[in-house]
Amino acid sequence: MEINRIKVALAETRRKNKWLAEQIGKDESTISQWCTNARQPSLENLLRIAKVLEIDIRDLLYSTNNTKN
Repeated sequence: MEINRIKVALAETRRKNKWLAEQIGKDESTISQWCTNARQPSLENLLRIAKVLEIDIRDLLYSTNNTKN
């Protein structure tokens, strides 16, 4: 199940896993697992990611609202 949009956000901001790992002090393998949704980052790490990518933290998560108005 895809929960986070970290991979999409990195692509949209033209950043790589290695860059993100360096910015937030995590291993590249951890970032890779987050990008594939094999593991999920903590809320604190999501906030760090949002800050370094200069995006809203909500842009890092898929919506749970599937209804269309």
